Amino acid sequence: MFRFRRFVSAWAVLGLALTFSGCVTEPITGRRQFIATGAGEETALGLGEFEKMKKEVPVSRDAAKSAMVVRVGRRIAEVSGMEGAQWEFVLFDSPQANAFCLPGGKVGVFAGILQITRDEAGLATVLGHEVAHALARHGGERMTTAMGLQLLGTAGDAAARDSKYHALYQQLYAPASQVAVALPHNRRQESSADEIGLVLMAKAGYEPGEAVGFWRRFAEYNSTQGQQTPWFLRTHPLDGDRISRIESLLPKARAEFRPAKR
Repeated sequence: MFRFRRFVSAWAVLGLALTFSGCVTEPITGRRQFIATGAGEETALGLGEFEKMKKEVPVSRDAAKSAMVVRVGRRIAEVSGMEGAQWEFVLFDSPQANAFCLPGGKVGVFAGILQITRDEAGLATVLGHEVAHALARHGGERMTTAMGLQLLGTAGDAAARDSKYHALYQQLYAPASQVAVALPHNRRQESSADEIGLVLMAKAGYEPGEAVGFWRRFAEYNSTQGQQTPWFLRTHPLDGDRISRIESLLPKARAEFRPAKR
């Protein structure tokens, strides 16, 4: 009983800490978030990881494509309203069809994705999504979730230590917490980044309807990769669900659309 009470107390302490010290509202979507890390801490981690990345992965020497990444990225960043960001947009010479944004405004684009973006509007879809992750502090939110799961795992392990189920708990806690908490949380963040990114690209002067074309092309690319992971084990929403949701968000994004000045 003592160990059970200690486990329940850990839940209570974590809940109170998140509620009173880390409750924030995600921009544009209004989703409630729990972030226990500091923005400065997140930025420092992001800057360090980006410098490491630039040493490990070659930066593209294609001046025209690199300039396009910087040009589109800056337009998205200008309308983000993110204070204190140290924006940097780098095209990496890698065949991967991917991109990322680290806390603090460090954005990396792998050259392989340009065959899917095709034009600036497609690229704006990708960069809007990535900038959204930084704007919404998704990195700090993920760290908070990871810390919470670690605390609860430790408390649960202590509570079950003298139980015949202790070994079973040790085997099941990590995968169960991933499927039940971490992965659904990642998918929610991805959906939020889609919504925020759609609005950002519209504000930056890119027709948000072009995002649908990009995600359809990306879905076709994914189908060629033979991805068979069940939906509940994915870090991202299913392509079809993602596209349907983006289509439903177009009226909201188009209300923010302002054609770019030429």
